[in-house]
Amino acid sequence: MTRSSAQTQAMVHISRRQALTALGATLAVPWADAAAATQVAGGRPITLVVSYPAGGGADLIARTIAPRMAEALGQNVVVENKGGASGQIAAAHVARSTPDGSTLLLDASSFAVNPSLFPKLPYDTNKAFDPLAVLVTFPNVLVCTPGFAAQNVKDVVQMAKAKPGHVAFASSGNGSAQHLAGVLFEGKAGVSLSHIPYRGGGPALNDVMAGQVPLFFANVASSLGHIQAGKLRALAVTSQVRARSLPNVPTMAEAGVPGYEVLEWNPLLAPAGLAPDVRKTLVNAIRKALADPEALGRVRQLGGDVFSDETQQTAGKFIMAQQALWAKVVRERSIAVG
Repeated sequence: MTRSSAQTQAMVHISRRQALTALGATLAVPWADAAAATQVAGGRPITLVVSYPAGGGADLIARTIAPRMAEALGQNVVVENKGGASGQIAAAHVARSTPDGSTLLLDASSFAVNPSLFPKLPYDTNKAFDPLAVLVTFPNVLVCTPGFAAQNVKDVVQMAKAKPGHVAFASSGNGSAQHLAGVLFEGKAGVSLSHIPYRGGGPALNDVMAGQVPLFFANVASSLGHIQAGKLRALAVTSQVRARSLPNVPTMAEAGVPGYEVLEWNPLLAPAGLAPDVRKTLVNAIRKALADPEALGRVRQLGGDVFSDETQQTAGKFIMAQQALWAKVVRERSIAVG
Protein backbone atom coordinates (compact mmCIF):
# COMPACT_ATOMS: atom_id res chain seq x y z
CA MET A 1 0.00 0.00 0.00
CA THR A 2 1.38 3.41 -0.89
CA ARG A 3 1.68 6.25 1.61
CA SER A 4 -1.15 8.22 -0.05
CA SER A 5 -3.53 5.23 -0.10
CA ALA A 6 -2.78 4.49 3.58
CA GLN A 7 -3.57 8.10 4.44
CA THR A 8 -6.80 7.89 2.45
CA GLN A 9 -7.86 4.68 4.21
CA ALA A 10 -7.09 6.26 7.62
CA MET A 11 -9.16 9.27 6.68
CA VAL A 12 -12.05 6.97 5.69
CA HIS A 13 -11.85 5.20 9.08
CA ILE A 14 -11.83 8.56 10.87
CA SER A 15 -14.72 9.81 8.78
CA ARG A 16 -16.75 6.68 9.53
CA ARG A 17 -15.92 6.96 13.22
CA GLN A 18 -17.03 10.62 13.23
CA ALA A 19 -20.24 9.73 11.42
CA LEU A 20 -21.04 6.95 13.88
CA THR A 21 -20.29 9.28 16.79
CA ALA A 22 -22.60 11.94 15.34
CA LEU A 23 -25.32 9.36 14.70
CA GLY A 24 -24.97 8.06 18.24
CA ALA A 25 -25.31 11.59 19.61
CA THR A 26 -28.45 12.12 17.53
CA LEU A 27 -30.04 8.87 18.66
CA ALA A 28 -29.14 9.61 22.28
CA VAL A 29 -31.31 12.76 22.46
CA PRO A 30 -34.69 11.04 23.04
CA TRP A 31 -33.01 8.44 25.23
CA ALA A 32 -31.54 11.27 27.36
CA ASP A 33 -35.00 12.85 27.74
CA ALA A 34 -36.42 9.53 28.86
CA ALA A 35 -33.60 9.10 31.35
CA ALA A 36 -34.33 12.53 32.80
CA ALA A 37 -38.01 11.63 33.09
CA THR A 38 -37.23 8.49 35.06
CA GLN A 39 -35.97 10.72 37.88
CA VAL A 40 -39.64 11.14 38.74
CA ALA A 41 -40.57 8.19 40.96
CA GLY A 42 -38.05 5.96 39.21
CA GLY A 43 -40.23 5.84 36.11
CA ARG A 44 -43.27 4.48 37.97
CA PRO A 45 -46.75 5.84 37.07
CA ILE A 46 -47.57 9.28 38.41
CA THR A 47 -50.98 9.81 40.01
CA LEU A 48 -52.83 13.11 39.76
CA VAL A 49 -55.13 13.06 42.79
CA VAL A 50 -58.13 15.28 42.01
CA SER A 51 -59.87 16.80 45.02
CA TYR A 52 -63.34 16.70 43.46
CA PRO A 53 -65.52 14.02 41.80
CA ALA A 54 -65.27 13.00 38.16
CA GLY A 55 -66.99 15.30 35.69
CA GLY A 56 -66.28 18.55 37.52
CA GLY A 57 -63.99 21.38 36.46
CA ALA A 58 -60.88 20.11 38.28
CA ASP A 59 -61.41 16.63 36.84
CA LEU A 60 -61.74 17.99 33.29
CA ILE A 61 -58.44 19.86 33.63
CA ALA A 62 -56.73 16.77 35.07
CA ARG A 63 -57.86 14.61 32.18
CA THR A 64 -56.79 17.27 29.71
CA ILE A 65 -53.20 17.55 30.94
CA ALA A 66 -52.54 13.96 32.14
CA PRO A 67 -51.90 12.37 28.72
CA ARG A 68 -49.79 15.34 27.64
CA MET A 69 -47.69 15.22 30.80
CA ALA A 70 -47.26 11.49 30.21
CA GLU A 71 -45.95 12.17 26.72
CA ALA A 72 -43.53 14.80 27.98
CA LEU A 73 -42.25 12.61 30.82
CA GLY A 74 -42.20 9.29 28.98
CA GLN A 75 -44.14 7.54 31.73
CA ASN A 76 -47.77 6.93 32.65
CA VAL A 77 -49.84 9.63 34.37
CA VAL A 78 -53.17 8.50 35.82
CA VAL A 79 -56.06 10.46 37.35
CA GLU A 80 -57.60 9.44 40.68
CA ASN A 81 -60.60 11.25 42.15
CA LYS A 82 -60.77 11.67 45.94
CA GLY A 83 -63.64 14.09 46.49
CA GLY A 84 -65.07 15.28 49.78
CA ALA A 85 -64.70 17.84 52.58
CA SER A 86 -64.02 20.77 50.21
CA GLY A 87 -60.87 19.10 48.93
CA GLN A 88 -59.45 18.18 52.34
CA ILE A 89 -59.54 14.41 51.79
CA ALA A 90 -57.41 14.55 48.65
CA ALA A 91 -55.05 17.17 50.10
CA ALA A 92 -54.47 15.16 53.27
CA HIS A 93 -53.75 12.04 51.20
CA VAL A 94 -51.13 13.81 49.08
CA ALA A 95 -49.59 15.59 52.08
CA ARG A 96 -48.86 12.17 53.61
CA SER A 97 -47.41 10.75 50.38
CA THR A 98 -43.72 10.16 49.64
CA PRO A 99 -42.25 13.33 48.08
CA ASP A 100 -40.80 11.62 45.01
CA GLY A 101 -43.21 13.05 42.42
CA SER A 102 -45.32 9.91 42.17
CA THR A 103 -48.36 11.51 43.85
CA LEU A 104 -49.53 15.02 42.99
CA LEU A 105 -52.57 17.06 44.03
CA LEU A 106 -54.76 18.77 41.45
CA ASP A 107 -57.03 21.02 43.50
CA ALA A 108 -59.29 24.03 43.04
CA SER A 109 -59.43 27.56 44.46
CA SER A 110 -60.91 26.18 47.69
CA PHE A 111 -57.33 25.18 48.54
CA ALA A 112 -56.66 28.83 49.43
CA VAL A 113 -60.01 29.35 51.20
CA ASN A 114 -60.02 26.30 53.47
CA PRO A 115 -57.42 27.62 55.96
CA SER A 116 -59.80 30.47 56.82
CA LEU A 117 -63.00 28.44 56.85
CA PHE A 118 -61.85 25.44 58.83
CA PRO A 119 -60.16 25.98 62.22
CA LYS A 120 -58.28 22.69 62.00
CA LEU A 121 -57.16 21.06 58.74
CA PRO A 122 -55.52 17.62 58.56
CA TYR A 123 -52.42 19.27 57.01
CA ASP A 124 -50.53 22.57 57.12
CA THR A 125 -51.46 24.37 53.89
CA ASN A 126 -48.26 26.43 53.76
CA LYS A 127 -45.80 23.72 54.84
CA ALA A 128 -47.15 20.41 53.54
CA PHE A 129 -46.93 21.16 49.81
CA ASP A 130 -44.60 22.35 47.07
CA PRO A 131 -46.67 24.37 44.55
CA LEU A 132 -45.63 23.30 41.05
CA ALA A 133 -48.06 25.37 39.00
CA VAL A 134 -51.31 27.20 38.80
CA LEU A 135 -52.61 25.50 35.68
CA VAL A 136 -55.63 27.53 34.58
CA THR A 137 -57.91 30.30 35.75
CA PHE A 138 -61.65 30.66 35.14
CA PRO A 139 -63.79 33.74 35.73
CA ASN A 140 -67.19 33.43 37.29
CA VAL A 141 -70.14 35.16 35.69
CA LEU A 142 -73.00 36.88 37.50
CA VAL A 143 -76.13 35.42 35.92
CA CYS A 144 -79.80 36.04 36.57
CA THR A 145 -83.19 34.61 35.77
CA PRO A 146 -84.12 35.76 32.24
CA GLY A 147 -87.21 37.57 33.55
CA PHE A 148 -85.39 39.38 36.37
CA ALA A 149 -86.15 43.11 36.42
CA ALA A 150 -82.51 44.22 36.56
CA GLN A 151 -81.02 44.59 33.12
CA ASN A 152 -77.44 45.18 34.27
CA VAL A 153 -75.27 45.31 37.39
CA LYS A 154 -76.08 48.95 38.08
CA ASP A 155 -79.76 48.00 38.26
CA VAL A 156 -78.92 45.22 40.74
CA VAL A 157 -77.00 47.68 42.92
CA GLN A 158 -79.84 50.22 42.84
CA MET A 159 -82.41 47.56 43.72
CA ALA A 160 -80.27 46.24 46.58
CA LYS A 161 -79.68 49.71 48.00
CA ALA A 162 -83.37 50.54 47.81
CA LYS A 163 -84.31 47.36 49.72
CA PRO A 164 -81.33 46.00 51.71
CA GLY A 165 -81.46 42.23 52.12
CA HIS A 166 -84.32 41.88 49.64
CA VAL A 167 -82.42 40.84 46.48
CA ALA A 168 -81.25 37.22 46.83
CA PHE A 169 -78.41 35.21 45.37
CA ALA A 170 -77.95 31.45 45.36
CA SER A 171 -74.79 29.48 46.08
CA SER A 172 -73.70 25.87 46.33
CA GLY A 173 -73.35 26.20 50.10
CA ASN A 174 -71.91 28.26 52.94
CA GLY A 175 -68.27 29.06 52.27
CA SER A 176 -68.48 27.95 48.63
CA ALA A 177 -66.85 29.87 45.79
CA GLN A 178 -70.26 31.29 44.80
CA HIS A 179 -71.00 32.37 48.36
CA LEU A 180 -67.66 34.16 48.70
CA ALA A 181 -68.09 35.80 45.29
CA GLY A 182 -71.43 37.20 46.46
CA VAL A 183 -69.99 38.40 49.76
CA LEU A 184 -67.14 40.17 48.00
CA PHE A 185 -69.67 41.77 45.64
CA GLU A 186 -71.63 43.09 48.64
CA GLY A 187 -68.50 44.67 50.05
CA LYS A 188 -67.28 46.23 46.79
CA ALA A 189 -70.74 47.46 45.72
CA GLY A 190 -71.79 48.60 49.21
CA VAL A 191 -74.98 46.55 49.26
CA SER A 192 -76.64 43.86 51.37
CA LEU A 193 -78.03 40.80 49.61
CA SER A 194 -79.88 37.73 50.88
CA HIS A 195 -77.78 34.55 50.61
CA ILE A 196 -79.63 31.33 49.76
CA PRO A 197 -77.27 28.32 50.17
CA TYR A 198 -77.95 25.06 48.34
CA ARG A 199 -76.37 21.64 48.56
CA GLY A 200 -74.44 21.87 45.33
CA GLY A 201 -74.12 24.15 42.33
CA GLY A 202 -76.52 22.12 40.15
CA PRO A 203 -79.61 22.61 42.34
CA ALA A 204 -78.74 26.29 42.81
CA LEU A 205 -78.38 26.84 39.07
CA ASN A 206 -81.66 25.03 38.38
CA ASP A 207 -83.58 27.24 40.81
CA VAL A 208 -82.11 30.39 39.27
CA MET A 209 -83.21 29.24 35.81
CA ALA A 210 -86.64 28.46 37.26
CA GLY A 211 -86.94 31.91 38.81
CA GLN A 212 -86.87 30.79 42.46
CA VAL A 213 -83.76 32.90 43.19
CA PRO A 214 -82.74 35.72 40.85
CA LEU A 215 -78.93 35.79 41.04
CA PHE A 216 -76.03 33.33 40.96
CA PHE A 217 -72.26 33.74 40.61
CA ALA A 218 -71.83 30.83 38.23
CA ASN A 219 -68.80 29.07 36.85
CA VAL A 220 -68.44 30.03 33.17
CA ALA A 221 -67.86 26.43 32.09
CA SER A 222 -71.04 25.12 33.73
CA SER A 223 -73.27 28.04 32.77
CA LEU A 224 -72.14 28.92 29.25
CA GLY A 225 -74.53 26.53 27.51
CA HIS A 226 -77.50 27.83 29.53
CA ILE A 227 -76.54 31.42 28.73
CA GLN A 228 -76.30 30.65 25.02
CA ALA A 229 -79.67 28.86 25.17
CA GLY A 230 -81.33 31.88 26.79
CA LYS A 231 -82.07 30.07 30.07
CA LEU A 232 -79.81 32.48 31.96
CA ARG A 233 -78.85 36.09 31.34
CA ALA A 234 -75.23 37.14 31.92
CA LEU A 235 -74.72 40.48 33.66
CA ALA A 236 -70.94 40.60 34.20
CA VAL A 237 -67.87 38.40 34.38
CA THR A 238 -65.76 38.48 37.51
CA SER A 239 -62.33 38.74 35.83
CA GLN A 240 -60.40 41.94 35.08
CA VAL A 241 -60.71 41.31 31.34
CA ARG A 242 -63.64 40.02 29.33
CA ALA A 243 -63.98 36.28 28.88
CA ARG A 244 -63.22 34.92 25.40
CA SER A 245 -66.34 32.76 25.60
CA LEU A 246 -68.53 35.77 26.53
CA PRO A 247 -67.00 38.70 24.61
CA ASN A 248 -70.15 40.86 24.82
CA VAL A 249 -70.48 40.56 28.61
CA PRO A 250 -68.77 43.38 30.57
CA THR A 251 -66.38 42.91 33.45
CA MET A 252 -67.51 43.96 36.92
CA ALA A 253 -65.35 47.07 36.66
CA GLU A 254 -66.95 47.98 33.34
CA ALA A 255 -70.37 47.29 34.88
CA GLY A 256 -69.77 49.75 37.73
CA VAL A 257 -68.05 47.74 40.51
CA PRO A 258 -64.32 48.61 40.37
CA GLY A 259 -61.72 46.55 42.18
CA TYR A 260 -63.77 43.35 41.99
CA GLU A 261 -62.09 40.16 40.80
CA VAL A 262 -62.94 36.54 41.55
CA LEU A 263 -61.23 33.69 39.76
CA GLU A 264 -61.61 29.97 40.08
CA TRP A 265 -58.30 28.22 39.45
CA ASN A 266 -56.61 24.85 39.58
CA PRO A 267 -53.22 24.41 41.24
CA LEU A 268 -50.96 21.38 40.89
CA LEU A 269 -48.99 20.61 44.05
CA ALA A 270 -46.53 17.99 45.28
CA PRO A 271 -45.83 16.90 48.84
CA ALA A 272 -43.21 19.07 50.54
CA GLY A 273 -39.63 17.84 50.21
CA LEU A 274 -39.53 17.27 46.46
CA ALA A 275 -35.97 17.14 45.09
CA PRO A 276 -35.08 20.18 42.91
CA ASP A 277 -34.31 18.08 39.82
CA VAL A 278 -37.61 16.22 40.14
CA ARG A 279 -39.49 19.49 40.51
CA LYS A 280 -37.77 20.88 37.42
CA THR A 281 -38.70 17.80 35.40
CA LEU A 282 -42.34 18.03 36.50
CA VAL A 283 -42.61 21.77 35.88
CA ASN A 284 -41.17 21.37 32.38
CA ALA A 285 -43.67 18.59 31.66
CA ILE A 286 -46.53 20.81 32.88
CA ARG A 287 -45.39 23.62 30.61
CA LYS A 288 -45.30 21.31 27.62
CA ALA A 289 -48.73 19.92 28.45
CA LEU A 290 -50.31 23.38 28.73
CA ALA A 291 -48.61 24.57 25.53
CA ASP A 292 -50.22 21.78 23.51
CA PRO A 293 -52.66 23.43 21.04
CA GLU A 294 -55.42 20.90 21.74
CA ALA A 295 -55.07 21.36 25.51
CA LEU A 296 -55.10 25.14 25.14
CA GLY A 297 -58.16 24.94 22.91
CA ARG A 298 -59.95 22.72 25.42
CA VAL A 299 -59.27 25.15 28.28
CA ARG A 300 -60.56 28.08 26.25
CA GLN A 301 -63.59 26.07 25.17
CA LEU A 302 -64.41 25.69 28.87
CA GLY A 303 -64.13 29.46 29.31
CA GLY A 304 -60.72 29.56 30.97
CA ASP A 305 -57.15 30.63 30.31
CA VAL A 306 -53.81 29.02 30.95
CA PHE A 307 -52.05 30.74 33.85
CA SER A 308 -49.53 33.26 32.53
CA ASP A 309 -46.50 31.87 34.39
CA GLU A 310 -46.56 28.37 35.85
CA THR A 311 -43.20 28.44 37.64
CA GLN A 312 -43.12 27.26 41.24
CA GLN A 313 -42.24 30.69 42.61
CA THR A 314 -45.10 32.48 40.84
CA ALA A 315 -47.58 29.74 41.71
CA GLY A 316 -46.69 30.02 45.39
CA LYS A 317 -47.07 33.79 45.41
CA PHE A 318 -50.44 33.59 43.66
CA ILE A 319 -51.75 31.03 46.16
CA MET A 320 -50.56 33.12 49.12
CA ALA A 321 -52.26 36.21 47.68
CA GLN A 322 -55.51 34.29 47.27
CA GLN A 323 -55.26 33.02 50.86
CA ALA A 324 -54.87 36.58 52.11
CA LEU A 325 -57.81 37.85 50.04
CA TRP A 326 -60.28 35.24 51.27
CA ALA A 327 -59.00 35.28 54.85
CA LYS A 328 -59.91 38.96 54.96
CA VAL A 329 -63.37 38.36 53.48
CA VAL A 330 -64.12 35.41 55.79
CA ARG A 331 -62.93 37.32 58.86
CA GLU A 332 -64.70 40.60 58.12
CA ARG A 333 -68.01 38.91 57.24
CA SER A 334 -67.81 36.22 59.96
CA ILE A 335 -68.44 33.43 57.42
CA ALA A 336 -68.78 29.96 58.92
CA VAL A 337 -69.43 26.55 57.40
CA GLY A 338 -71.88 23.95 58.63
